[in-house]
Amino acid sequence: MIVLNGLKSCDTCRKAKAWLASEGIEARFHDVRADGLDVARLEHWIAVLGREVLINRRGTTWRGLGEVERAVDDDAAAVALMLAHPAIIKRPVFEIGDKVLIGFNDDVRAALSEI
Repeated sequence: MIVLNGLKSCDTCRKAKAWLASEGIEARFHDVRADGLDVARLEHWIAVLGREVLINRRGTTWRGLGEVERAVDDDAAAVALMLAHPAIIKRPVFEIGDKVLIGFNDDVRAALSEI
C-alpha cells in the first residue's frame, strides 16, 4: 500500500489524495504534523532522496527559522530540523515499500500509476 505523507492543510497533498482516489489507487494518508514522524523514517527518506531534496527552503517555515536552525550541514541536523518542524518537509512524500517519491509532478504520477 502507498503511504502519502504530508499535511492535511497542504493543497498539493489534497490534490494528490484526490488524484489517487480518482485513479483507484489505494493509499493511506499520514499527517506528518498530527501523526508524527520517527527518526528511522526520516533517515530512510534521506538515504533514498537526500536531505537537500527533503527540506523546503522556499516556504514560510524556513523563512521563520533563525540562522542557527538553518545550519543543516549533516543528516543528523536535517532529521532534528524535520522532527522539530515537520512543515519544513517538501510535500507530498510517497512511500511504496522501500521506494520513496517526493512531489506531485508528471513523473511522480506516472510512477504511481505503474504500481
